[in-house]
Amino acid sequence: MTDTIISSATKEIAIGFDRPFCVIGERINPTGRKILAEEMKNGDYSRVESDARAQVAAGAHMLDVNAGIPLADEPRILAECIQLVQSITDLPLAIDSSIVAALESGLSVYQGKPLVNSVTGEEERLEEVLPLVKKYDAAVVAISNDETGISEDPDVRFDVAKKIVERAADYGIHYSNIVVDPLVMPVGAINTAGLQVQKLLHRLRTELKVNTTCGASNFSFGLPNRRGMNGAFLTMAACAGMTSAIMNPLHEEDMTAILGADVILGHDPDCLRWIKRYREPVAGQAADAAGGGGRRSGRRRARGNA
Repeated sequence: MTDTIISSATKEIAIGFDRPFCVIGERINPTGRKILAEEMKNGDYSRVESDARAQVAAGAHMLDVNAGIPLADEPRILAECIQLVQSITDLPLAIDSSIVAALESGLSVYQGKPLVNSVTGEEERLEEVLPLVKKYDAAVVAISNDETGISEDPDVRFDVAKKIVERAADYGIHYSNIVVDPLVMPVGAINTAGLQVQKLLHRLRTELKVNTTCGASNFSFGLPNRRGMNGAFLTMAACAGMTSAIMNPLHEEDMTAILGADVILGHDPDCLRWIKRYREPVAGQAADAAGGGGRRSGRRRARGNA
């Protein structure tokens, strides 16, 4: 089955059908975060660093880095953020921008093989981004929309994905380096959004044989209890064939859903990763960790002397 290899200078990640689900941390993104945007614009990357460290600690496998700030020098900021993040973690990165100059700036300083986020089926975008992907031997997220917009028909979105895969092949980019985003729609607005994604995932896996990703939080947009809805969506999407998601690893319910899906799909042999994360320590270990070993000994001696 298809593996998409992404790497830093020292660490390699494989996104694949027979691999654990790949969590791509979304937090380094100033969109909708006014304080972060202002800090990044002024060259203050302390929050970028703390967001990177928090996502690594939460269990992300990759990090997405976006510097899309209006009226800012995005190529410079994106390159500086990539260098900073690579200096504090060995996780591979997704270089995220709608500005081609920013993508190239980020690619020029990146150490390893990144994931470029993203290319669409629009002719101009294909002609600008695919040569960069080939030049830097990167992988790329292919978003299933084109000049006509986003279709609610999953077969139309499949055709756009197929077009991107075929055009990438013209540039010498193998389909294993294409990670398709089938476009997850808000289920609160489009009741069939979940069914659409499942149908698309099946075709993308069996016909195009490509790996997939999505902006996971889109599915629950506008609904109450978003964590519960996202957890249900992520589990079912993984079981339908989705192999990665751009998501917030700080949401424990979402991470639990992913780890559970890996168990269900046989991607966590002997449930070892699940057990490691959720097993309750035995009583003696818990007390020792809290520094209570001596007190327990004292209590036992007291009982023995009674």
